[in-house]
Amino acid sequence: MGGILRSEGAGKPRPNLKGYSREALRERFANAGLPPYRADQVMAWLYGRGIDDIHAMTDLPQELRESLAKFWDCRALELRNLQTSSDGTRKLVLETHDHEVLEAVLIPEERRTTLCVSTQVGCPLACSFCATGKMGLKRNLGVAEIVDQFLRARELLSGDDAITNIVFMGMGEPLLNLAAVKESIRIFTDPRGLGMAPRRITVSTSGIVPQIRPLLEIGPINLAISLHASTDAVRDELVPLNKRFPLKVLLGALREEELISRKRPVFFEYTLMKDTNDSLEDARRLSHILEGIPGKVNLIPMNPHPDARYQPPSRETCDAFAAEVHRSGLRVTLRRNRGRDIDAACGQLAARSLSEENSIVQPPGG
Repeated sequence: MGGILRSEGAGKPRPNLKGYSREALRERFANAGLPPYRADQVMAWLYGRGIDDIHAMTDLPQELRESLAKFWDCRALELRNLQTSSDGTRKLVLETHDHEVLEAVLIPEERRTTLCVSTQVGCPLACSFCATGKMGLKRNLGVAEIVDQFLRARELLSGDDAITNIVFMGMGEPLLNLAAVKESIRIFTDPRGLGMAPRRITVSTSGIVPQIRPLLEIGPINLAISLHASTDAVRDELVPLNKRFPLKVLLGALREEELISRKRPVFFEYTLMKDTNDSLEDARRLSHILEGIPGKVNLIPMNPHPDARYQPPSRETCDAFAAEVHRSGLRVTLRRNRGRDIDAACGQLAARSLSEENSIVQPPGG
């Protein structure tokens, strides 16, 4: 039994039970001489019942509970602050064991409740319109820290409310932390984990081309591309990663990707910025460069924040841009901003403080 119960080594953090998919946890248990079904029991407590106290897992032998509690963790994040927008969006400020701070956003809508999760503390890509990019990268999040965002958010819901969709669109570039993202998706979609349908999970990337196929191979999840420009010159400024993977390379890879189809299209995210990428010429050019790629365009008016020099276009400009893209035959939506007043909208996550003066601090369930 001891093989599963000891820490990874001197000076290393304790392993976390939420850091392993069912297959991986069953393997750890089996290698320690334990029946693999014990891993299933642990997952039922963690995800089905939402219990983080190993001692409360009463269908495990007492000796096993004591050993797990001694050498393993099963809670990765603590809720330190909660802000609620006038539109009902809630931003969770979460703290890790090593006192790093990250944010997740819970977005209620009429027919769904979406959780936007982070994959890194900060982000290394330095997109010029994004507050997270101004932080730089502090570190990747572990699997348990990604999964625990869901569990901390689920604790805030009441009655029959449930998280129906997950978007990897929070802090960080998911494909720079691909191993943890894939393992967390396995937990999210496992019937003995959180039981979500893969089609209700969307992973957004700025375009780490070599990692796109490995991501799609995990299952029929949705792929979103943070595009934001129709020329390399503009995208080089907005998304510096474009200098490594320019539009021709990125879009060419998407055209050739067999796992992308009309039944599994790409979602192209395009943040509209005044006098930068919002002209009708931009709209026509966007339609042209996306030819041959099954996809849908999500237009997002720029969400201002103190670190950005960009501003949103007028509503009339946004509507005209959307109409021009639609005229080309592309599917297009103009996204309604959610959580802007609490810096919870797209591009605004920056974990500025645990004690901002304008925070609305609420207890769980509030």
